[in-house]
Amino acid sequence: MTASPAVHPRDALFEESTTAPRLLPVVDHYCGVEARMRKSLALQAELGPVFDITLDAEDGAPVGGEAEHALLIAELATSRANRFGRVGARVHPWGHPAFEADVDTLIAKAGARLAYLMIPKPEGGDDVDRAVTAIDAACARHGQPRLPLQVLIETHGALREVFRIAAHPRIESLSFGLMDFVSAHGGAIPKAAMELPGQFEHPLVVRAKLEIAAAAHASGKTPSHCVVTEFRDTAALAAAATRAAREFGYTRMWSIHPDQIRPIVDAFAPAADEIAEAADLLLAAQAAHWAPISFRDRLHDRASYRYFWTVLERAERTGRPLPAAARQTFFPASIG
Repeated sequence: MTASPAVHPRDALFEESTTAPRLLPVVDHYCGVEARMRKSLALQAELGPVFDITLDAEDGAPVGGEAEHALLIAELATSRANRFGRVGARVHPWGHPAFEADVDTLIAKAGARLAYLMIPKPEGGDDVDRAVTAIDAACARHGQPRLPLQVLIETHGALREVFRIAAHPRIESLSFGLMDFVSAHGGAIPKAAMELPGQFEHPLVVRAKLEIAAAAHASGKTPSHCVVTEFRDTAALAAAATRAAREFGYTRMWSIHPDQIRPIVDAFAPAADEIAEAADLLLAAQAAHWAPISFRDRLHDRASYRYFWTVLERAERTGRPLPAAARQTFFPASIG
């Protein structure tokens, strides 16, 4: 009797699921000044695609210099420095005078070389709908494929409609805009809530973080955690990134300084013993054709297999070493 071919976890474990998450690097690194943009591209070439770079056409653009700044971003995105195709851009908000010009320039000049566009400050789901329609129209006008889109949740209206926004079929990720969210409360939330440890303690900020993470996961999208401004305090940053990943359900986090990238990657990466356990369990489950098994005196089935598969995928995305058998079996394309 011929043995059945081994079925890959992506095919075996998510065949009935409509919310298998879109996998993105665990760090979204923001930069808007030309020197820092170029430095970030050089660092990505060194570390590999374990982090994305978002070139900022919104806050990074000098007032009156929006058009020139968008052209610079397009130039960098299409340059040889964008080695991995993991460079995106944040445009101005829908309704801002520079929004349409940003979109037209970036799509006409960079097109598919952009990994995504970030839409900031929507007041609700209707703004997201309008921005997406405008971006898709620009892609069609310039003969470019539709770009993946991300949204910044930083207003009262966007938080109120976050589940609707997360469910939009063109949105792949939701980010939390901490600073604008706190400022939108007109002083009712203290400055300490924009800092550590306050951003993990103030009830209104905690509520916003949890709502965004829950909405993203409900629609199979990637929740991206907000900034930590204390960029020189590596220990505090690492602790915050660990809390974002372990307690608040985020699978991606913003970086605003190159020194933040490695600590965030390390915090979001699974530990070596977690990787080894996941590899052994999934190899045993595959050998059993994904039927329930006993492993280390515990019963497991597809529900737990899905969890352990996310551990291996996170290890792969954060550049962690995998046991040879698991790498050869589950990630053959990355060998060599």
